[in-house]
Amino acid sequence: MNKFRPIFPQLGGFAHGGDYNPEQWLDRPDILKKDIELMKEAHINVVTLGVFSWSVYEPKEGEYHFDWLEEIMNNLYANGIHTILATPSGARPAWLDKQYPECMRVDAYDHREHHGLRHNHCMTSPVYREKVKNIDSRLAERFAKHPGLLMWHISNEFGGECYCESCVANFRKYLAKRYDNDIEKLNHAWWTTFWSHRFTDFDQIDPPYETGESCVLGLTLDWKRFTTHSTCDFMKAEIETLRKYNRDIPVTTNFMEIYDGLDYQVLAKEVDYISWDSYPLMHNDYESIEDTFLRTAFCNAQFRSMKKDRPFILMESAPGLVNWHGVNKMKRPGYGKLMSLQAVASGSDTVQYFQWRKGRGSSEQFHGAVVDHIGTNDTRIFREVADTGRTLKEIAEVCGSVQKNEVAVIWDWDNRWAIDDARALSNDSKKYEDTVIGIWKELMRMGVEADVISQDMDFDDYKVIVAPMMYLLHEGVGERLAKFVNKGGQLVASYFTGYVDESTLAYLGGFPGQNLKELFGVIAEEIDSLYPTESNYIINSYGGRYEVKDYQEYLRVNGADVLATYEGDYLEGRAAVTRKENGRGSAFYVGCRLDSKDMRWILDKALASAAVELTPLPEGIEHHVRYSDDYRYDFYLNVTKEAKDVPCSLCEDFIASKTFAGSFVLQPVESTVVKRKLTK
Repeated sequence: MNKFRPIFPQLGGFAHGGDYNPEQWLDRPDILKKDIELMKEAHINVVTLGVFSWSVYEPKEGEYHFDWLEEIMNNLYANGIHTILATPSGARPAWLDKQYPECMRVDAYDHREHHGLRHNHCMTSPVYREKVKNIDSRLAERFAKHPGLLMWHISNEFGGECYCESCVANFRKYLAKRYDNDIEKLNHAWWTTFWSHRFTDFDQIDPPYETGESCVLGLTLDWKRFTTHSTCDFMKAEIETLRKYNRDIPVTTNFMEIYDGLDYQVLAKEVDYISWDSYPLMHNDYESIEDTFLRTAFCNAQFRSMKKDRPFILMESAPGLVNWHGVNKMKRPGYGKLMSLQAVASGSDTVQYFQWRKGRGSSEQFHGAVVDHIGTNDTRIFREVADTGRTLKEIAEVCGSVQKNEVAVIWDWDNRWAIDDARALSNDSKKYEDTVIGIWKELMRMGVEADVISQDMDFDDYKVIVAPMMYLLHEGVGERLAKFVNKGGQLVASYFTGYVDESTLAYLGGFPGQNLKELFGVIAEEIDSLYPTESNYIINSYGGRYEVKDYQEYLRVNGADVLATYEGDYLEGRAAVTRKENGRGSAFYVGCRLDSKDMRWILDKALASAAVELTPLPEGIEHHVRYSDDYRYDFYLNVTKEAKDVPCSLCEDFIASKTFAGSFVLQPVESTVVKRKLTK
């Protein structure tokens, strides 16, 4: 018996579907009828409705029209297709903005925006919140007990900032609460004596307008935190409204890839399941298809790790192409299915698309869809989606299982914001995002899938933690990392670690701050930035020689073993990479930027010390593992155009229903699931 519960047990397997906009076709009952026929043929069992339906629900204030939605949901359910129902707060009807202009956002130049686009509403506006509560209440009252309803989808792709009077007032309240109503605490945290920026009252503080304050780093960081706070508070208000009508329906909201504007770790705490929208730049001219897949796998891992005790949701993906990339490239044959199965392999219980049917007009009329303007079932994309649906049915027993990884990489939004805003290093080569993802990819190439966690998440489940460029430290993180290492964990950190606290104040007494200089046995006296044309080299104790780019630290060693030294420049002969044993574990410090592939020898040492199992893989083969109570499911994906011989012990090929020993051949752009019984 699998104790891990599928997200949608009603479906008996994976959810397969996507965004459906029948309100665009209410004048075409023939198309609505055909949609259901085609959905069944494509093995679609769930659709997302109502994401942008407010102007159809409520064409005039107080005039509600839900009969069409009920008819759609009834017809879908009668044909075995369930509904994820969205709240429509992501885009407002024109009448609302005309009558209540205070609902529209004010930009960073202090100008009120006009009606249009989407998500340009003020999250703190009392009027807007009231109107959202009204429409959500009507929607929930009518549909919260509908037998076809699986989940509430809160709004859509939250994002953006507002600088209106309401938001400014709420920002000041947020700061007063954060700093215990003590303006001197804020002055100290923001170091406002610099340039005579001291405040004597919270009412003197403005957000970082484009024409205002931009040099108080604590202000800009707290503004980003406030934007997350107000967005999360808005989302929680919507959730609270819906739950009054049925507390048994789970909720989610869709996150976006590597999005900079919100700290998703905060929003993640308020939803039942994590969902995200995947739109990679396929077949581009600057990286291999393997790298594109691995970057997407990183995103799957990032979102999965926010609630690692349960599966996540792939809410949107393009079945073919999008219409908003710089170059809108079609997914080549087989790659749409392969990327869908990558999400499943990474822990998703769903494969969903944007969109089901292409609209005739407006900005997304040429965005990819399962059903193209031709309207038939004989297109390449439709056939591939149907094939994906068949495969999901074949592997239905995997649904509900989870990953259990022993390695984690730390990614933190506060840290990312602080690095981006720091007046340090080189603005063109900070590359926090690329650095973290590069190391995660290298672990995957070594046969190790890592979770992606924040500084504040639990470390106890891991044997190895890699923390690249952890510039900003939350309170207590150093102590928790020391505890992790002393209990036997292996910690790998890099240059630019522990320079500032969570208010962006520099630590005194040497970097890294808190107790980390004792844990690593090093102090970083200086950090030097290199021009793109410059490089240095390090030499390790095995004779390996590796190029240093962008950054190199001048390290003072206090009790650590030196694993590599600089070859040249003024750092010649000085320590570049160190390791210090602490308790039953050890802490590695890498004082310079190496290419991710040149980090392998260091990662190897940490993984070996932790006895982490490595899965040797041919180039271009991606490997993921999900676990139920009784079985282990190994997913292998071949992202290349060549057949690959994949090593594997005696086990059962789950899809092909055959057994093999030693290895098996995986064809180009193909995948398989290998099933093996777990020993108790």
